[in-house]
Amino acid sequence: MQGTQPVHKGRLLRWQWKAITPLIGVLLLGLIAFQAIVVALDIPSGHWIVIIAAAGAVAICFVTLSVLFVLIERPLNELKKIIRRVREGDLNARVEFSKRNDDVGQLGRQFNEMIQQLAENRAEIERLHQFEMARAEHLATIGELAAGLAHEIRNPLAGIAGVVEVMGRELPKESSSRAVLPEVQSEIQHIQAILNDLLAYARPRPPEFHPADLNATVEQAVFLARQQVRTKPIEINLTAEKKLPRILHDPVQIQQVVLNLLLNGIQAIQKQGKIDLALQQEGEFAVIRIRDTGKGIARESLSKIFKPFFTTRKEGTGLGLPLARGIVESHKGKIEVTSEPGQGAQFEVWLPMARAAEEVKSRQWRDEGKS
Repeated sequence: MQGTQPVHKGRLLRWQWKAITPLIGVLLLGLIAFQAIVVALDIPSGHWIVIIAAAGAVAICFVTLSVLFVLIERPLNELKKIIRRVREGDLNARVEFSKRNDDVGQLGRQFNEMIQQLAENRAEIERLHQFEMARAEHLATIGELAAGLAHEIRNPLAGIAGVVEVMGRELPKESSSRAVLPEVQSEIQHIQAILNDLLAYARPRPPEFHPADLNATVEQAVFLARQQVRTKPIEINLTAEKKLPRILHDPVQIQQVVLNLLLNGIQAIQKQGKIDLALQQEGEFAVIRIRDTGKGIARESLSKIFKPFFTTRKEGTGLGLPLARGIVESHKGKIEVTSEPGQGAQFEVWLPMARAAEEVKSRQWRDEGKS
């Protein structure tokens, strides 16, 4: 975008002076002309003063109206027309009075620069929109391909798992091959988990919304997580928010999100530790905060943890957090994380409450209409 062109102060004449100068000139010329007429016609002094004053007043009014029309009214009308064209989408429109070397011209140049900036911003937005559309189509194609491959792999993998199980039963107890069978079965289960997560990520199930107690949803996830740490020195504490109203959400999916975050916290705690989970209402959102005392997340990894297949754990699939974020975003919410290496991590799940109320009302209206 072109910058504002400098205007020399010596050449710039303010519009106020442009308005006053013609008035002064008219008055001077009028005085000289009437004085000549008075001398030529020998009019008494009392009469010509009144005539000069009346003629001067008429001249001032005429010149003032002319100046206001030229300096003010005409640019304003032009500005209104250009604004109307811009509102209709024509960002090539420009005001012509920007060529003037006064304050009104400077205003016109700034207005044209603003329109130029709007045009550039719109072009950039359209470019980004096209890029995002192409990227979305590309990801959709990859998702379909991944889902197809996962289906093709699962059937042979199930056959391999069955064969390994049969081999384990038929091998003699003293056979050295028995030692590797548990490891093979563990790897098969790991591959099956990756395929299941891949299918869920490539073809996510749409949420089934209905008003439910978010405390109960979270408590169920905490119950399942505590079963994982019965033999470990890890404590899971839950602080519920009993005043929280019923939230429109998919309890199964939100439970999956909370359980995934709890299991991540459990795996981040190497020895003894605890996980604190709390529900709060903040404005129009219900917030689920999960904080662990684990090893934390490296700063360079914080921006990558929600990317598919990125994981810092050997046994991780790298799809748990992307799935969790997808579920939360399908609820029109957001998920955030803060962490410092060696000081644990905190995840926050924000779920909107206003949307729940609107959905409940619309559902009630639909039910009343049917009845």
